[in-house]
Amino acid sequence: MLISRHTHLADLRRKLANNPVVALLGARQVGKTTLAKALAVEMGTAAHFDLEDPRDLARLDEPTLTLEPLQGLVIIDEVQHRPDLFPVLRVLADRTPPPARFLVLGSASPALLRQGAESLAGRLGYHELGGLDLAEVGADRWERLWLRGGFPRSWLAPDEVTSQEWRRDFIRSFVERDLPGFGITLPSRLLHDFWTMLAHYHGQTWNGSELARAFGLAHTTVRRYLDIMTGAYVVRQLRPWRENLGKRIVKASRVYIADSGLLHTLLGVETRQDLRAHPKVGASWEGFALEQVVRQLQARPEECHFWSVHSGPELDLLVVRGQRRLGYEFKRTDAPSVNRSMRTAMRLLRLSSLDIVHVGNETFPLADGIRALAGQHILAEIEPLRR
Repeated sequence: MLISRHTHLADLRRKLANNPVVALLGARQVGKTTLAKALAVEMGTAAHFDLEDPRDLARLDEPTLTLEPLQGLVIIDEVQHRPDLFPVLRVLADRTPPPARFLVLGSASPALLRQGAESLAGRLGYHELGGLDLAEVGADRWERLWLRGGFPRSWLAPDEVTSQEWRRDFIRSFVERDLPGFGITLPSRLLHDFWTMLAHYHGQTWNGSELARAFGLAHTTVRRYLDIMTGAYVVRQLRPWRENLGKRIVKASRVYIADSGLLHTLLGVETRQDLRAHPKVGASWEGFALEQVVRQLQARPEECHFWSVHSGPELDLLVVRGQRRLGYEFKRTDAPSVNRSMRTAMRLLRLSSLDIVHVGNETFPLADGIRALAGQHILAEIEPLRR
C-alpha cells in the first residue's frame, strides 16, 4: 500500500523556494529519507549524502570542495552527526544567485541542533515530519493507526507480529545507539527502563524527583534526559497554561510517548484485546487522539497547552492562536457527557469551543459551545488553523 505525503512535499517545495537551506526534522525511521527522495525525483537533479555511510562521510572530509560545485537539490541525511557542516552551508547559501538548494535531514529538533540554527540564522527553514496520521492513512483505519502507531514500517507491516517486531527493534536500536549519541550516558538496559517508566507516566504530570530517586540520579539529570528524548521526537511535553486565574495552577509539563505504537510496545500491549484490557488504555487514547487533533489543526508546539488546577478542574488540550481558544477533552467512551470540570474550563478559560473526542461513531452537540466529537470524524469536523 502506497502512502501519499503530498502535503509535506508541497511544504518542502515552498520552503526550498524561499530558503537556501531547509532542515527536514523528525524521529528516526519516520520517513524523512523517503520524502527527500520523492522530492529529488520531482526536481530531476539531486546529490545525496548519507552521513551514516562511511563512503559519504569520506566524500565530505573536505566539505567545501565537495559541495561548492553542486547544482540543484543537495540532500544531506543525518546531519546531526556533522554539525561542523553548518558554517560551510552558511557560506554556500550566501552565493548570489544560489546554484544549489540544501535539504538537510536530521533526527534532532532545532534545540538539539542549536549550532546549526545559529550558523544559518536567516537562511534556514524548518519542516518537521511526524508519523503517518489520519489524513494520510484514512479516517476509517483509525483503530489500526492507534494500535500500531504512525511509523511507516510499523503501520504498513503485513501483520501485528511483524509490526511489533519492528517496534521492538526500533526501541533497542534507539536506546543502544541514538540516545548515547545525544549525550545520555546511562547503560542501554537502564535507558530502556527509563523509557518504559516514561510510558507508565504517559498522560501524567512530570514528576522528576520520583524518577530521579528510582534511578539514583539528580532531578536535573532526569530532566535533561526527558528534554533530549523530546528533542529526538519520541516524547511530547505539553506545557501548562499559566494565565493568572487566581487558582493554584499545575506548573509542570504533561508527558506523552509521542507515538502510540511505541507506547504500546513499551507497555507490553500487542493486540487490540491487550489494549482494551490494559489499565493505560484511557491514557493511550488521550495521547493518540491529542496527537491527531494537533496534526489536523496544524498547531505549533508553543500553541498547545493543558490546564489543571490542583485538586480541581482540568482540560486535556488548550490550543491558543490569536483570540481563538479551542478546548479538547479525550474520553475513551462512546457516551460522553459534560461534567463540572468542563463547564468550569469553558468559563474560566473563555473557550471558543470545547470538543470531547471519544471512541464512538457519532458527533453531536452536548451544550452551548460543547460537542461530542467521534475520533473518526476529526478530519471532517476540525479545520486547520489559518496562519
